[in-house]
Amino acid sequence: MPSARIITLMTSSSQVLIPLLNPNEPEALLTSLQIIEGQLVSKGDLLCTLETTKSTSDLHAEEDGYVIGLRAQTGDTLRAGDVLCYLAPDRAWKPPAIVVPREPGGEESPVPDGVRISRPALELARELGIDLNTLPIGPMITREMVEKLAASPTRQMFTAPASAFDPAAIIVYGGGGHGKSVIDLLRALRTYRIVGVLDDGIERGESVMGVPVLGGGEALAELVGQGVRQVVNAVGGIGNVAVRMKVFERIAAAGLVCPAVVHPTAFVEPSAMLASGVQVFPHAYVGSDARVGYGGIVNTGAIVSHDCILEDFANISPGAMLAGGVTVGAGALVGMGVTVNLGVRIGAQARIGNGATVKADVPERGIVRAGSTWPD
Repeated sequence: MPSARIITLMTSSSQVLIPLLNPNEPEALLTSLQIIEGQLVSKGDLLCTLETTKSTSDLHAEEDGYVIGLRAQTGDTLRAGDVLCYLAPDRAWKPPAIVVPREPGGEESPVPDGVRISRPALELARELGIDLNTLPIGPMITREMVEKLAASPTRQMFTAPASAFDPAAIIVYGGGGHGKSVIDLLRALRTYRIVGVLDDGIERGESVMGVPVLGGGEALAELVGQGVRQVVNAVGGIGNVAVRMKVFERIAAAGLVCPAVVHPTAFVEPSAMLASGVQVFPHAYVGSDARVGYGGIVNTGAIVSHDCILEDFANISPGAMLAGGVTVGAGALVGMGVTVNLGVRIGAQARIGNGATVKADVPERGIVRAGSTWPD
């Protein structure tokens, strides 16, 4: 058996300095960094690789210790004599504050405690007049991060603009039968607070299952001002999927989003992927590596087996069963109790009648009669 490595820690810390690789080039590019903050290294371990226009050099640990105060990351340009890090006897050791002059011959000012910043980033921050106290604590701050901070339009803002946002608030757009199912789904989740229902055909002031109707689509802008940012599209679009798609467009234009919602009794495999706006109703199943596109519906008790692909706005009705590898095109409707065989493709905007059995591909906009077997 190989013998265990014995590490003998020193009793005091030591600096790891960037060497001068080329007398004519005081700077070197850090092309590879093999250590992280707090890592225990042994004498001889590779710490990093440095490169100039004429040479490449590996920097190794000269003794055992914990990496503390790491000040650079891959891609940084460092000067000879810069401190890369310290090797310390324990993880709790604290490095001294970084001190650099503001200007040649000027007053020295330390970097705030907890701020980890590379030498190039620090020099740029000083040059741009960035207050070091505004830098984040913890992550290594690079020159690139400082450049982004300097270019940010929010840098000059002292007060954030007032913007209400209620992460629990949600609107149900559609007060028909599908809207009622959505209301019950959201109530079962106990995650959202249903602010109201929008419906272009129901008078404002009425209610649906105890939820007030706030008007039609014109009320979306008003709701945004009240902090609402989430909507569930409860317009089923059974007779005309274009109506449902139009509602999604209207929601997006108002600046709201449609989260995917899954009833707690449904089961979605961890490897499945649901796009925004997807709705999965009670006792439905979405299998391994299945994909459900934007605005898709997997209704009550429906089964979408492994490797199925439901393209945008596809609608799988209650009790439908899709075998593995089935593809349902955009805007297609699969009726109640339909059975679709392994690997079949149903074309975009096709309509499969209730109780049908589909054994072969259905063309785009194709129609399969209720109770029939396709192909006949």
